[in-house]
Amino acid sequence: MPRDRTPLIQKIAKQASITFKDCLSKDNGEHKPLPEQHKQLISLVTALRAADLKLAPRKSNRPGPEGAQSPPVTYMHICETPVFSMGVFILRTGTSIPLHDHPGMNGMIKVLYGKVGVRCFDKLDSDGAVPPVFEPPLSHSQVPSLCRSMLHCVSEYSASSPPCLLTPQRDNLHQIEALGGPAAFLDILAPPYDPDNNRDCHYYRVLQVSAPSSESPEETWLLEIPQPEDFWCGGQAYPGPPVSV
Repeated sequence: MPRDRTPLIQKIAKQASITFKDCLSKDNGEHKPLPEQHKQLISLVTALRAADLKLAPRKSNRPGPEGAQSPPVTYMHICETPVFSMGVFILRTGTSIPLHDHPGMNGMIKVLYGKVGVRCFDKLDSDGAVPPVFEPPLSHSQVPSLCRSMLHCVSEYSASSPPCLLTPQRDNLHQIEALGGPAAFLDILAPPYDPDNNRDCHYYRVLQVSAPSSESPEETWLLEIPQPEDFWCGGQAYPGPPVSV
């Protein structure tokens, strides 16, 4: 029997297309992937290594041309369909992707090299909730941008870790930080960001309260903010095997 020479990243793309194909269906209100297919996708992604994509850790934070500041984060686009998008994020030493959300989306992060710290939040129902007193106080114009949430987990991931998962309901807001050096991770989102379909990316910061709630100690309030000025994402050509979907 001939050996299967299909690149692993091609197998992952094909499986992602199958796994998430019904997430856009109007009948699938919770945007859930197919359970058995999802397990297969996790298994494939867990096996992925940097060498499979012809990636190697960067040795230093190289300056841009003529002293221009290099972007803190670089994105390598691999593929995108109406069902999912897939690419690689590269974080320079000491940088992070700020706290942001994925409206109505499923996601999967697999570290390829380095180590990342991930803080994940779940959105909570704000109906009837009375915001606490914040320190410093908010202006009246900022109140509509409040988001009630809960810090769900703080974890570290390396190349030997299984993927970090998110769903529309769980761990949908997260911050990703490079720990101890540069890091790179595969990123799968299903469906992709699409502002025309209410799937735009929103950024947040954690608010400090003057007196934490004794009734809901896990409660965390966030404020939606513009994209932070010190964060932007550059682009770079993907060097790995071609992917067709």
